[in-house]
Amino acid sequence: MGSRRFLHEKVPLEKVEDCIWRIPKYKAGMHVPGLVFANDNLIKKMQTDRTLWQSANVTHLPGIYKYSITLPDGHEGYGFPIGGVAATDYDKGVISPGGVGYDINCGVRLLSTNLSAKDLKPKLKQLASLIFRNVPSGLGSRRKDFKVNYSELDHVTKEGVIWLINQGIGWSEDAEHCEESGCMKKANPDKVSPTAKKRGLSQLGTLGSGNHFLEIQKVDKIYDENKAKTYGVNYEGQVTVMIHCGSRGYGHQVCSDYLRIMEHAVRKYQIDIPDRELVCAPGKSNEAKDYYQAMACAVNYAFSNRQTIMHWVRQSFQQAFNQDPENFGLNLVYDVAHNIAKIETHKVNGEKKKVWVHRKGATRAFPPGHEEVPTDYRSEGQPVLIPGSMGTSSWILSGANKAMDLTFGSTAHGAGRMMSRSAAKRKWWGRDVKIALEKRDIIVKAASPVVLAEEADGAYKNVDIVADVSDQLGIATKVARFVPMAVIKG
Repeated sequence: MGSRRFLHEKVPLEKVEDCIWRIPKYKAGMHVPGLVFANDNLIKKMQTDRTLWQSANVTHLPGIYKYSITLPDGHEGYGFPIGGVAATDYDKGVISPGGVGYDINCGVRLLSTNLSAKDLKPKLKQLASLIFRNVPSGLGSRRKDFKVNYSELDHVTKEGVIWLINQGIGWSEDAEHCEESGCMKKANPDKVSPTAKKRGLSQLGTLGSGNHFLEIQKVDKIYDENKAKTYGVNYEGQVTVMIHCGSRGYGHQVCSDYLRIMEHAVRKYQIDIPDRELVCAPGKSNEAKDYYQAMACAVNYAFSNRQTIMHWVRQSFQQAFNQDPENFGLNLVYDVAHNIAKIETHKVNGEKKKVWVHRKGATRAFPPGHEEVPTDYRSEGQPVLIPGSMGTSSWILSGANKAMDLTFGSTAHGAGRMMSRSAAKRKWWGRDVKIALEKRDIIVKAASPVVLAEEADGAYKNVDIVADVSDQLGIATKVARFVPMAVIKG
C-alpha cells in the first residue's frame, strides 16, 4: 500500500468539454480513468489538495467499472474524495468503507408547509427557540427524556422508520418519501459491535455537530413549476424545513470497527491498493457481507434519527401555534442519503451489470420512470436535495436520465468545503459570524460559537455554482432554491 508521498504527485487532467475533465490512466494499477465534473474555478480548488489524487487512487479498486467519478462539490476526504462515486462489479469487485465514510447515511430531509414567510414571521423566533430546545445539538448531544434500550435499538436499526412510525413517532405516509423507504434491507444488528450500540443508545433524535444543521427556510425561486408542485413546493415565499444529519456515534463506530477488519482482508486476499485508506474486501467475502449488514444498520439509524428529529419539529410547531401540526402541512418531501454503498443495476457498455455503488458525499439522482422513485414523483424524477453552507441557499433538483449514463445515477451532495475547520477557526470568530447572520434577519441558535466559526459561509464553495454545474451537465436539473430564515447548529 502507498503512503503520503503521493500528496505532492501532480495528477494530469484533460478537458473533455465544459465541466467535464478526464484523469487518464497515467500510472500502473489504474484499471479505468477518472472523470471529474467541475467548472474552471472548482477544478482549480480541487488541484490544491488531495482530491484528484484520491480520485486516481479509487481507479485501482478491483472490479471498478467505467471510471472513478468526482462531482462538483469534490474535496479531499478519507479514502475516496468527498463527492466521489465508484461502482464495482457485484461478483468480482470490492466494497470499501472509505467509499462510504464515517458518517454513514449523513443525509438531508426536507419538509414542506402551507405557511408563507409572512405568516411565520411573528412566531419565527419562538419557533426557533422551541426547536433548539426540543432537538439536542452539539458534540455528544442527547435528549434526557427520550431513550431506547438495546432491544429497541436493534428494532430501529433493522426496521428503520417504520418501527418508529408504529411507536407514534411520525405519520404513516412518511416512509413513502424516504430513499429505501426509510429501511435498507439486509441490516443485521448482530454484525454491529457492542461499542457502536452503546454509542447509539442515547443519540437517536440528535443533530450532532460539524456541518449538521436544521433550518427553517423559505422558497426563494422556483425554476420548474411542474416539478416543484409535484414535490409540494408551490410558491415563492413558502416556508420549508431542512434537516441535515447522519448516524452519529453509531455509524462512526461501525466504520472504525470495519476499517480494522478490512486492513486484515486486504492482506488476506492480496489486494493491491495505493492508499491504506482504501482498504476493502471482495464483495462476496464474509468481511464484505458483514460490513454491508452493519452499514445497513447505520443507514437505518440515520433515517430514524432524521425521522425522530422531524417528529420534534412538528411538535415544536404545535407548541408555538397551539394547533395540530397537520394544520401546517409539514409533509415530508423527501429524505436522501449521502454516504452509502448499495447494490444496484446499471448499464456498462450497453449491458446491464449488477454493481456495488459507493456514494461518498454524493446524492442519488434517479430519473423519471425509475422504479425506485416514489410513485407520486415517478413522472418527474427523484427529488435531489443539496444543502448549502450556513446562511446561504439550498436546492431541490430533480434526477435526470443523463445521470444514469455519466454518474451511476448520482450528483453532488452540498457545497463542499473550501478550507479545513481549523483554518476556518483561525479566520473567523463565532460571535462575529452570528452577528453577520442576524444582520441579514437570519435567526441563529448554536450549541457553541466555535461551530459557527468552523461552518462560516466562506469555508465552503458556492452551492449555487455546484447546482449550476449539475444542471448544466443534465445529471440533476434545477427545481427550486431555498434561503434560510432560522438556523439551528450543533
